[in-house]
Amino acid sequence: MIISFRCVVALTGAGISVESGIPAFRGSQGLWSKYDPMEFAHIDAFISNPHKVWNVMKEFGAIFDRAKPNPAHKALVELERLGYLNCIITQNVDNLHQDAGSKAVIEYHGSARRLICLSCGKKYRSSEISLNVLPPTCICSGILKPDVVFFGEPIPKDARMEAERQARICDFMLVIGTSAIVAPASYLPIMAKENGATIMEINPEGTSLTRTIVDYSIQESATVVLPNIIKAIQCLKRNPLNCKSLFRPNLTS
Repeated sequence: MIISFRCVVALTGAGISVESGIPAFRGSQGLWSKYDPMEFAHIDAFISNPHKVWNVMKEFGAIFDRAKPNPAHKALVELERLGYLNCIITQNVDNLHQDAGSKAVIEYHGSARRLICLSCGKKYRSSEISLNVLPPTCICSGILKPDVVFFGEPIPKDARMEAERQARICDFMLVIGTSAIVAPASYLPIMAKENGATIMEINPEGTSLTRTIVDYSIQESATVVLPNIIKAIQCLKRNPLNCKSLFRPNLTS
């Protein structure tokens, strides 16, 4: 299916980065089981007490800094290189798609690799700014925050518009490692489906999308599934007759 469709888009969530050492935000082992998101990830909480929120953001930053792309990230790079992936829309802020080598990446929720001044809007690479004194400040003396979308903040206009455009024009969407419950990102597969796209979900567990709009569900880890998809594509390009038993996923439709 991937090699036969005109425009393939991937929507990725926190699950694709779990095996890179970044905990998912939800679930029993998720970051939000340790920290209340309304207390540490809402823009109002940041504005009222940036020092408190930055202490937690500094911990998150250390996790992101240690993480490296895993086989799922690398497989999407190869899918793009082969010409079968139009773009990645990622809800993740870890930059691992770009670290792996993906070129066409829409950062729907921003990037933890950047900081933005709440006063003048100037942006910095996070590596430029010391976190020895919190909160860090801009040259204008304004407070810097991670250039990520906190709860209560809008999606950056350019990222939102391009993600919606890609959802409307794609005819095949891979939904990878996302719980699909955080709006407005959760609307993107629905938008794709309403415009006639086929939806394939890759996630170890079913989600709210699985029995509603998903056409095919592979309930396994993306680090297993995506490299096998690449192997299958390479095999199909070489000799289709030898590929029937190459990959037998836990597939439901």
